[in-house]
Amino acid sequence: MRILPKFTNVSRPLTTDDLIRSEAELGGTLFGEVPKGRTRQFFCLDQHTWVWHEAWTDKTGNHSVTTRYEVRPNGIFKVQNNGTYQSLSDNETRNFVRAARIYADKVIRSYDNQLLAV
Repeated sequence: MRILPKFTNVSRPLTTDDLIRSEAELGGTLFGEVPKGRTRQFFCLDQHTWVWHEAWTDKTGNHSVTTRYEVRPNGIFKVQNNGTYQSLSDNETRNFVRAARIYADKVIRSYDNQLLAV
């Protein structure tokens, strides 16, 4: 699907990668304002994969943490910075599901607003 927003300087239809970047930025705001000097992204990469990425610079240098969540028939698993997969605790599962629902609602509202503006 391609969407050409009405209120941007984009002169070409947006690609899937463009949409994922936009959704990632929107998802990064789910838990409040992103502190200055940080980037935060949360997005759905595909049918079974979600990504949380945060990066910042401090006095000791550049840092980043990437957590990938994989939704499988037998549970939700996470891996951070290409480490070992771990299953989510019950509390983490509830928080993840809540974040995914809020994300989906925000993304749908964003697209609805863009489509209504056309």
